Amino acid sequence: MNKFLFKHIDNSALIVFRVLFGLLIFLESVGAIATGWVKRVMIDPQFTFNFIGFDWLQPLPGNWMYVYYIVMGVFGLFVMLGYKYRMSMLAFALMWSATYLMQKSSYNNHYYFLMILSFIMVIMPAHKYASIDVRQNPSLRRISMPNWCRWLFIIQLFILYTYASIAKIYPDWIDLTVPEMLMRAKQHYVLVGDVLQEKFIHYMIAYGGILYDGLIIPALLWKRTRKIAFIASIFFHLFNSFIFQVGIFPYLALAFFVFFFEPETIQKCFLKRKEIYKGNNIKTPGYATVFKTLLIMYFVIQIALPLRHYFIPDHVLWTEEGHRLSWRMMLRTKRGSTSFMVVDKATNAASKINLKDYLTQKQIRSVSAKPDVMWQFAQRLKRIYAEKGMDIEVYVTSYVSVNGKPSKQLIDPKVDLASVKWNHFKHHDWILPSNQDENH
Repeated sequence: MNKFLFKHIDNSALIVFRVLFGLLIFLESVGAIATGWVKRVMIDPQFTFNFIGFDWLQPLPGNWMYVYYIVMGVFGLFVMLGYKYRMSMLAFALMWSATYLMQKSSYNNHYYFLMILSFIMVIMPAHKYASIDVRQNPSLRRISMPNWCRWLFIIQLFILYTYASIAKIYPDWIDLTVPEMLMRAKQHYVLVGDVLQEKFIHYMIAYGGILYDGLIIPALLWKRTRKIAFIASIFFHLFNSFIFQVGIFPYLALAFFVFFFEPETIQKCFLKRKEIYKGNNIKTPGYATVFKTLLIMYFVIQIALPLRHYFIPDHVLWTEEGHRLSWRMMLRTKRGSTSFMVVDKATNAASKINLKDYLTQKQIRSVSAKPDVMWQFAQRLKRIYAEKGMDIEVYVTSYVSVNGKPSKQLIDPKVDLASVKWNHFKHHDWILPSNQDENH
């Protein structure tokens, strides 16, 4: 194992990836401001729905989140240029993680991927060539890297794509229900809107998505299929970028391809002055045992997290329990109609909550379909009323439709959500079963 992990290989791919990655995280940061995302998600709301357990993480007051994202963009440029690389990469990783954990109304698997990838980049020797750090300290210069640097990316991508493929193998995806609904929402697109409603497009999205996600990493690793896989990837990711508008992820996915091509190809395209490493040295560091242990633990967690919903009762599409951190991307559409009733324990007086008094339209969509967000809002109402000297109960009446199916009641209306505890790893009995009609 030491021979495989610590054998040195040419580092051209990592150097090029660092430049591309730094540019992309810069564009992600400033783009969030330019598109109004920061304003809609971080500034306009009275509060954000953070990941449960991170209640202390809330956006900075006023317009300071603009400054926050500008600073992240600056760190992105520093990474691209290789300036104070470790510090810049760690600072971005921490700042991005904070923004990821402080809100989930705009939850996106790609944001999660960027978080873990940023921490991976912290430990990479990606500043050892073509960087300001090397210019200031020439002794840092290297033209090689340990083999684990390449395979850490490849294995992470394999996990991501494999789970994304497996998650699509369920009835509503296979029978085209979900692809049709996704494309129906794009009908207003100029020129292509009508084309996207064609059946062959739905088949291409449904079955092409399963095959692409399931086969792309093996196809890139095999030299005979590498060029075909690369061409297919360009089409696949540009289609996703245009149709689904998923930020930098399609371009980040394409940037990873530098790790699949020969160093000579990468050097010829991007680093013409760099010499190719031809050695075969194996440099086993003194911390090898600790490193291997941590590496195994990391991948065990990455493999286990997407499996947890199989151990929780009912379907993840209904309960949302185990949905996040599981590479379940664009798999369903949900619509909900939800009302909150507050009851004063002292007087038994009941009053209905006007969601618009507390939430943005985007937050209302989340609180209308996702049990964990409903629970969080109930907890917030409890705190708000406690500040007024009132002890309250909160009851929720919620009807939710998954993938266009008839609406069903999601939450037990007799349970006071303000008084129940949240458990990250167990099913919550106040979430009514998805097959409730079959039980009566």
